[in-house]
Amino acid sequence: MANPFEFIQQVRAEAAKVVWPTRRETLVTTGLVLLLVVFASLFFTTVDAVLREVVALVLGFGRTG
Repeated sequence: MANPFEFIQQVRAEAAKVVWPTRRETLVTTGLVLLLVVFASLFFTTVDAVLREVVALVLGFGRTG
C-alpha cells in the first residue's frame, strides 16, 4: 500500500494528464445538446398528441353527441 505522499504524487500526475476542452468546444457542445433537447421534446410532444387521438378514437372517446 502506498503512503499518503506517494498517493498525492500519483493523483497530481494523473490530474496533469487531463485534457480540458476549450471554451469554444464547450459552447458548441452545449449548443448542440440544447438543440437536441428542443427537437426531442417537439418530437415526443407530437407523438404523444397523435397517440392520444388514436387511442381516443379506438376507445370511442372521440364520439360527440
